[in-house]
Amino acid sequence: MRTDSSPGSLPAREHLPAAGAGMPVLDVVVPVYNEEKDLGPCVRRLHEHLNRTFPYAFRITVADNASTDGTPQVAASLAADLPAVRSVRLEQKGRGRALRTVWSASDAPVLAYMDVDLSTDLNALLPLVAPLISGHSDLAIGSRLARSSRVVRGAKREFISRGYNLILRGSLQARFSDAQCGFKAIRRDVAQVLLPLVEDTGWFFDTEMLVLAERAGCRIHEVPVDWVDDPDSTVHIVRTATEDLKGVWRVGKALATGSLPLDRLARPFGDDPRDRDLTGVPQGLARQLVGFCVVGALSTLFYLLLYSGFRHFAGSQLANALALLVSAVANTAANRRLTFGVRGRGGAVRHQAQGLVVFGIGLALTSGSLAALSAATTDPDHSTELAVLIAANLAATVLRFLLFRAWVFPDTPPAAPSQDHHPSGPHLPDPQRTWSDAR
Repeated sequence: MRTDSSPGSLPAREHLPAAGAGMPVLDVVVPVYNEEKDLGPCVRRLHEHLNRTFPYAFRITVADNASTDGTPQVAASLAADLPAVRSVRLEQKGRGRALRTVWSASDAPVLAYMDVDLSTDLNALLPLVAPLISGHSDLAIGSRLARSSRVVRGAKREFISRGYNLILRGSLQARFSDAQCGFKAIRRDVAQVLLPLVEDTGWFFDTEMLVLAERAGCRIHEVPVDWVDDPDSTVHIVRTATEDLKGVWRVGKALATGSLPLDRLARPFGDDPRDRDLTGVPQGLARQLVGFCVVGALSTLFYLLLYSGFRHFAGSQLANALALLVSAVANTAANRRLTFGVRGRGGAVRHQAQGLVVFGIGLALTSGSLAALSAATTDPDHSTELAVLIAANLAATVLRFLLFRAWVFPDTPPAAPSQDHHPSGPHLPDPQRTWSDAR
């Protein structure tokens, strides 16, 4: 797994190369537990749909989660009757465990799964996996909560689903809309890196995988689906919700304490333009702007407090100069460390000297504003002085940022990676043939 994030060293997302003759492009996993009644019709319907509409070779894998009824026999019969179907038997329960086991061993470049009840309309399957095949996205999920989705289900399940996703947004800052829709797909190269970090083996598996994928910078494609609730579903809603909330707490705690290896999740997949070393393009501008604005706001408050204090025993010009000098030293030190990430004492004196030059420019702006105010009125009140100084400081702040970025703390171009550098992240083989050759 990747542990570095040097620019330009990440493998690019590419249109997946065509597999050899007979090799499946898509492996659809159907995890089941005691589904002897529904398994046969489900798999035959799915097989017929894929055979009729899917343009590439495929496989359907029935993952039996330690069923105690006739499910294993039904799965074996389907595998014998349909050439694109196979069955896998697990001796322990858990949907997440079944998906991890099958996905980890699959040779298909695109991995998917769906619930055995086929609540999701199968016409969404090709739109689900197409962005993964093209290289546009890393994961894809069906969403019952998208505006254009058409969903038929009871008020209880609707409330639980929307409430759960609100909890994810508020606690884990999740941006995907539907964590638990049983209709998802992932590229195999992404799964190989992501799955070892997912701990859950049950129903929370989906959520944990998606949260980690977002933290890794993966692109998650969402597909609006048509979905009809299965009234005969064997899912225990209360127990599942309780386990999900425990999972949210565990993952949230790990993220808060830093116990998750986030350094290994720093955009290890895909060709992200933010990771490229491009000449003439400012690096980290957005982050620096945020840091500079925060430091600037605090510095302005500090400056105004100092000015108000000095104004009790000095005139406006002297009070302004003293307040600006003290706040300028503090501002340069704060921006040096927090905004531009300069550590250590090296160059600190030079930076402060350059900061004082910038301070002089700011002093000229603010002093000129006060002089203009004094020329306009003989006895301005204190609130008017403060308003003029705030306006002048805003102009000085913009100029200060530009000078800091271009002169005081200029960007240092990153070192070019060595020729023998081989990142340990997943790589896609060079395409030798197009997908049209697969059929």
